[in-house]
Amino acid sequence: MPHSHDYGALLQVILRGYVLPHDGYHGVYHWARVWENGLRVAESHGGDAEVVRLFALFHDARRVNEHVDPDHGLRGGDLAHSLRGSLVHLDDTRFELLYEACRLHTDGHTTGEATLLACWDADRLDLGRVGITPRAELLCTDAARGLIPWAQARATTDERVHEVLGLWGHVSGLTPEI
Repeated sequence: MPHSHDYGALLQVILRGYVLPHDGYHGVYHWARVWENGLRVAESHGGDAEVVRLFALFHDARRVNEHVDPDHGLRGGDLAHSLRGSLVHLDDTRFELLYEACRLHTDGHTTGEATLLACWDADRLDLGRVGITPRAELLCTDAARGLIPWAQARATTDERVHEVLGLWGHVSGLTPEI
């Protein structure tokens, strides 16, 4: 039987090493929207929901600035790798999907395995937080293209996804005890 993930514990470990503001452009509220975006895409298009959830937490977990940071996805994947067997419980095939989704998420790919596409679209759908409207032709799936207006409204208002934040043990507006 597969392990379930302790998202609160994962979030605490990630935030201990996160050097940017937790409520910044690439922080916790962004991760929560990416989580929800990704689950919606995966539900419609296909993809491994558990990998999508973990991608939301790890893809920007080791950014060192809010602007240009070309290796941050690789560092996020490496962080997930360092937690394999303790807090990250995926078989080799699923872990490779998570690692590749993190590593390649800023490279602009639009074709590939369904889980990768759900992850990449989940992040791109939240571009409104930095003043960019996602362009349909740069998204991977029709499912994501259909979510642009909904996701854009949430991103531009920096919406807090309370259901996801609560699942993580994160009280909106407050930093968890770490």
